Amino acid sequence: MRLLVTGGAGYIGSVVAAQLVEAGHEVTVLDDLSTGHADAVPEGARFVEGCVTEAGEALQGVHAVLHFAAKSLVGESVEKPGLYWSHNLGGTLALLEAMRERDVRRIVFSSTAATYGEPERSPIEESDPTRPGNPYGASKLAVDTALTAYAGLRGLGAVSLRYFNVAGAYGRYRERHTVETHLIPNVLKVATGERDSVSVFGTDYPTPDGTCVRDYIHVADLARAHLLALEAITEGEHKIYNLGNGTGFSVQEVISVCREVTGHEIPAVVGPRRPGDPAVLVASSEKIQGDLGWKAERASLRDIVSDAWTALSGR
Repeated sequence: MRLLVTGGAGYIGSVVAAQLVEAGHEVTVLDDLSTGHADAVPEGARFVEGCVTEAGEALQGVHAVLHFAAKSLVGESVEKPGLYWSHNLGGTLALLEAMRERDVRRIVFSSTAATYGEPERSPIEESDPTRPGNPYGASKLAVDTALTAYAGLRGLGAVSLRYFNVAGAYGRYRERHTVETHLIPNVLKVATGERDSVSVFGTDYPTPDGTCVRDYIHVADLARAHLLALEAITEGEHKIYNLGNGTGFSVQEVISVCREVTGHEIPAVVGPRRPGDPAVLVASSEKIQGDLGWKAERASLRDIVSDAWTALSGR
């Protein structure tokens, strides 16, 4: 198929684009490089520099879109909500209209489990209430709402994938965020000497070791789910799937495994809880397992950390 990957020069988008090329698809990457990297575009893919509001020509002859282009920092979304609404929702609406004009009827949307907000139970299922606690999650939920509307009114076929923390690496493709907010790369940066220590926010949560538990998914597993979702699109329907590794790992577990993998001490500085941090956030992936046969193949925290460390350190 001829496919357009928006945000395909970013961390997740580049891995998906690489897997699509490997699978024999004809791939065009559209990215404005505001957070992505031109050298992350895989060989064999065509690169168009631009934003989703300028997707028109890049959509010519395309059979389906995989949409990753988004602003994704929770803290920034609270400080600059307008930016998130205009980029995440406004940009996606412009993309959907451009798709409609060119009769492109299939899209896989990279959504987020932040749409659920603070959950009532864990693991989170697709039927659970969506109450996002910040503009980032709210803007992504609004896109899901729009996709449902376009499916019903315009015959669009859409699949949204919701997930929490993505980590690991796929060959040369790794996390390279200008502002890094994710735990695993920040812990590994202590091992490389880029940081002096890692912060632990609260050790008195109702979890086995007192630190927050989060769901981590390997980027290669996540990318594979996008390829399966592409094949599962049904025109006129909007499907939503959660992605998780089946369990969660605490902050302390992540630090301990990073110490083992890197062989470095990695000092940790304990501080107070951050406001609004739930004790446990884990997504259920039973629905996508049942419908598409997907499951996390690299669910081990050691595998996730080892791949991230190999890519970061060049070992």
